Amino acid sequence: MNFKKIGKAALTGLIAAVLAAGLAGCGKDSGADGGAKSADGKKVITVAHTNYYVPYDFVNEKGESDGFEVAVMKEVAKKLPQYEFQFVPTSDDDLLIGVESGKYTVGTKGIWITDARKKKYVFPKNNIGASVIGLAIRKENAGEITDLPSFAKFSGKLVPIAPQDARYMVIDTYNKENPDNQIQLTSSESFQVADAYSWVLEGRYDGYFEVELSYKNNIANADAPYHQFNDRLTYIRYKGIPTYPIFNKKEQAFADEYDKAIEELRAEGKIAELEQKYFGESLSDYLK
Repeated sequence: MNFKKIGKAALTGLIAAVLAAGLAGCGKDSGADGGAKSADGKKVITVAHTNYYVPYDFVNEKGESDGFEVAVMKEVAKKLPQYEFQFVPTSDDDLLIGVESGKYTVGTKGIWITDARKKKYVFPKNNIGASVIGLAIRKENAGEITDLPSFAKFSGKLVPIAPQDARYMVIDTYNKENPDNQIQLTSSESFQVADAYSWVLEGRYDGYFEVELSYKNNIANADAPYHQFNDRLTYIRYKGIPTYPIFNKKEQAFADEYDKAIEELRAEGKIAELEQKYFGESLSDYLK
């Protein structure tokens, strides 16, 4: 998934990541269980997050870790005072590799569950949030295409998706549930997102399956890199996909504690409150 990088925030995030890495080595000792310990003996939980994925995970203008998922994890930290939480902004690759290797305890970046990821990480039972997925189509077809079934009936000609991409799984599931009204699901290697939009506009394909936030950052926002396509493209929401933090394989016990904390936060209405703060709506409603 491609998301627009905001230069100032990304630079701030890089500086913050360097500082966090330096601080992470201070005031801690290795505990008997092999985990880092703070000065007062608490186990240190390092939460890695991407530094530019607004509004999910980012570094704000004050140089602070911010975003919906970061805010939720900070609320989890309040529920688990036996740990010391440290938030580390970093790149996608470092987050994924770092959680797998044990450099970080947990990572957040709007992650969907896939079979490949389940082999590398512990996924908790409870999602942290949701992202909305849907179709970018030509505005001229908006009267005929209003959802996935009508898109399949219209032509089903979808821009190819790499098999390892979580979006491929979503369409594959739809096709299995709708054997008489399928979408043309073909695999492809990576390509530039600008090509996908151009292919739709040219009529080579009639839809591009994309995360809504990506569409906003690439097309809809006034400062988006491909905003010139905005008057010819539109977006149709399909459904919400749950997003999860990923835990190192040795952190099942901590993932279980996260689950308990999330259940309490959801029951208290805190998750809904944070969704309104960062999204202006409840994306969780699209999971129903």
